[in-house]
Amino acid sequence: MAGISHLPTLLATMQPSLSPGSVVFCALQTPDWVQIAALNPEVVVREAEALTVVIPISVARASGLATEPQMRRITLCVHSDLEAVGLTAAFAVALAEAGISANVVAGYHHDHIYVPDRQAQDAMRVLTALQARSAREMTA
Repeated sequence: MAGISHLPTLLATMQPSLSPGSVVFCALQTPDWVQIAALNPEVVVREAEALTVVIPISVARASGLATEPQMRRITLCVHSDLEAVGLTAAFAVALAEAGISANVVAGYHHDHIYVPDRQAQDAMRVLTALQARSAREMTA
């Protein structure tokens, strides 16, 4: 099934879902794949400076890794096309206007937004309002 690329449809049907539990972004200076697999990361990003992993706070604590800042993942449950234009900009502007930082990772099917744990409920309200407003505009 192909992803959706029509921006009004994406916004009207994005269905934000807040994952339970906090996660942290940790930089591993000399990682090996055995260590990475043991951390069971939900995201891995290779950068020139280090390998970044996004892992549950409990795993970070048990592994002696950084435990701040604590983040929460919001998944947009709409199947967005990887070449869709404007979705990230639209939700990033809405979150920025509310003073909420957004760290975005795109998977094949969905976009995942990492927001500060303390602002997760506010971010959900912002995204839900954006979706509702977009849905009204589509039917008007």
